[in-house]
Amino acid sequence: MIRRIDLRGSAAAVDYRAVVPRAEFDVEAATHAVRPIIEAVRERGVEAVLELTERFDGVRLDDVAVPAEVLSKALADLAPEVRAALEESIRRLRATCEADLEPDKVIEVAPGAVITHRKVAVDRVGLYVPGGVAPLVSTVVMNVVPAQVAGVRSIALATPPQRETGLPDLTTLAACALLGVEEVYVAGGAQAVAMLALGAGPCKPVDMVIGPGNLYVTAAKRLLRGVVGIDSEAGPSEIAIIADETAQPAFVAADLMTEAEHGGTSASLLITDSLELADAVDVELEKRVAAAPHGPRIAEALSGPQSAVVLVDDLDQAVEVANAYASEHLEIQTRDAAALSARIRNAGAIFLGPWSPVAVGDYCAGSNHVLPTGGCACHSSGLAVSAFLKEMHVVDYTRDALAEVAAHVEILAAAEDLPTHGAGVTVRFSGDAR
Repeated sequence: MIRRIDLRGSAAAVDYRAVVPRAEFDVEAATHAVRPIIEAVRERGVEAVLELTERFDGVRLDDVAVPAEVLSKALADLAPEVRAALEESIRRLRATCEADLEPDKVIEVAPGAVITHRKVAVDRVGLYVPGGVAPLVSTVVMNVVPAQVAGVRSIALATPPQRETGLPDLTTLAACALLGVEEVYVAGGAQAVAMLALGAGPCKPVDMVIGPGNLYVTAAKRLLRGVVGIDSEAGPSEIAIIADETAQPAFVAADLMTEAEHGGTSASLLITDSLELADAVDVELEKRVAAAPHGPRIAEALSGPQSAVVLVDDLDQAVEVANAYASEHLEIQTRDAAALSARIRNAGAIFLGPWSPVAVGDYCAGSNHVLPTGGCACHSSGLAVSAFLKEMHVVDYTRDALAEVAAHVEILAAAEDLPTHGAGVTVRFSGDAR
């Protein structure tokens, strides 16, 4: 079901970044299909959004806005146990996010020369919540909570309709109501991203678009980057697991299946120095995938070229492979998982030991599950409060403080052949000043 890559005895000759190819996810190619959608929304606004919704989602709508009473009813009808789980997820994530907040920093670089380092929240954010393979209610929590803690004043959310009802997934709507998100729109795909970024009908333009989606959603975010800020270009889900002979095969197999459940392009990677564990995991996968409710799509992901069991000589080599792969999620199920994790430089999030599965991070760990994919963990971080904050310096100099540095400014301005820059300082000390 899942292929093997044997790297034992070959450490010096292998480019680990090329060992496991990722699933094809050609965002650039998709931009050619998406560009006309964006232009249609730019030119015709909400009329184009409604037409595209009918074309792509098979639902004819009269309006894109979800009425307040629909949101209220969705929350009132929410099963108590689901509400309790959502509330706990929100509570834990909010606690983590609040710990990320930092006060303004004031630095006196010289007497009377003060720089205040301020962090200011983005005014308005648009959140896209997908509804294709599965309605991801957890996406609402993971994106809205850090935005609210950062101090974002306005959040608009777009999510596609269900063909049967013409409304978005009701659990998603209930989560919106629970979090106090009142501006919700029935729109999916690239047209939803364009609506949020450009504005259409009742939806005013946002400053930033966040949230995962399919290839076309990602392509729309790429094309509109610069018009708005974006969080990232999310690709297929990924999990890598470093495990030794102490790992439980059933735990490892279950966790490999977790991300594979997202769909056929998802990647599952086991990196191990134990052939016995690899064999035992194969047995567990055969048994568990056959019994899983979404077995066919899990099997498709596990049997794809983006998934593999990678055999290594030792855990030192396992760390090198993991750092090169830079997985969205990295589990470490080894004797001393904490010590090994200190050597990991590239991962979206790390899950230590047998009792910290990726699944808890997806919902209720207190961490954020919006993480870099496609190897981007080598340069990018997961979604956090900081994503919604702009940084600015407030400069406050006294006359004496400016006088102290005036000559340096004039000299540097002259070195750049920008003498008027220097004059902007020295005029304040000349007899010409009034």
